[in-house]
Amino acid sequence: MSLSEQHAASLAAETVVVAAGRPPRERDQPVNPPIVLSSTYFGSGPLADGDRGYGRYSNPTWDPFEEALGQLEGADLPGLLYASGLAAVSSALSLIPAGGVLVMPTHSYSGSLVMAAELAQKGFLELRTVDIADTDAVKDALSPRGPAARAAAMLWLESPTNPMLGIADVRALTEAAHAVGAIVVTDNTFSTPLVQQPLLLGSDVVLHSVTKYLSGHSDVVLGALVTSNPDIRSALLHHRIIHGAIAGPFEAWLALRGLRTLALRIERSQASALVLAERLAAHPLVESVRFPGLPADPGHERAKTQMKGFGSIICIQVAPAGGLTGADAADQLVRALQLWLPATSLGGVESLIERRRRHTAEPASVPENLVRLSVGIENVEDLWADLKQALDAVGG
Repeated sequence: MSLSEQHAASLAAETVVVAAGRPPRERDQPVNPPIVLSSTYFGSGPLADGDRGYGRYSNPTWDPFEEALGQLEGADLPGLLYASGLAAVSSALSLIPAGGVLVMPTHSYSGSLVMAAELAQKGFLELRTVDIADTDAVKDALSPRGPAARAAAMLWLESPTNPMLGIADVRALTEAAHAVGAIVVTDNTFSTPLVQQPLLLGSDVVLHSVTKYLSGHSDVVLGALVTSNPDIRSALLHHRIIHGAIAGPFEAWLALRGLRTLALRIERSQASALVLAERLAAHPLVESVRFPGLPADPGHERAKTQMKGFGSIICIQVAPAGGLTGADAADQLVRALQLWLPATSLGGVESLIERRRRHTAEPASVPENLVRLSVGIENVEDLWADLKQALDAVGG
């Protein structure tokens, strides 16, 4: 590819999303990488380093995205693309030794929590959940405890958390985890590498649901892992090959195409999210607002030290109104919207909204009346007008 690691390091991230992962700068080369559709590759004799061999091992269409993501996260190595975010979660969890201790946020992506809980039920690991914003509580959970006096083997971070938007002190927690010999995996889906780079804050592995902001158009399902540690990457690659959770070439190509506009999408959606959060906080039907960009938010000061912006996700709790419970009022709010799309997922160009506890896998500690808003790139005044009319309709 044309953009070297040294050159990428000298460029702004907004430039890297456009320039990384391009074909060589040679006469008659295409500007964009082509889609390669092949299940196998020509060759005979023993496979040598760098040989593709078979479609489950490698595909040229994965390479540009993996290179670009690695450079965006400040990694020394290309990323690894997976069939889904949960496939990447599964691969990351495979780094825990049998019977090892996993410390995970109480409020994490529900799929990650369910997978970890199922592994714990089968005896593959010990799961300790904790409020990730409580640094002392996390350090305690990392420490040796129980009959076997086992310390954590892995610390799983989300910051901001999904959906409560808790902010972890990533530097302090990675240092504490490494002190007990634990690997740190950080789910960076909400922030993207343009807002936060966990590897530079001390994490060992960064995880993305590429489905969300990186691809950005709600048209692919993919996941990714990034690390600068060659041994960890080798283990993750082996897991991907053996378990077969590989990306399709069309999806990989679409994800790279979406990545090109990431900086513009994030700039627009973050700015709109701050405006909307401020206005929502002043509406009488909104019981509370969580958004790290608000000075009153519990994670505001911490977020300022480790993020370049505050993301584009807002969470509100809807107050009871007109004889409705908060949960019923939240459902009615979602139904009353005309521009915002009632749907799960996040990070697309369109603004999405949902009451999170409609999912049975969501932790019981998530309030029934909590609504998550993923702010897209539409005109902010149009987004607010739609929210206001729906809030007024429910509250009136």
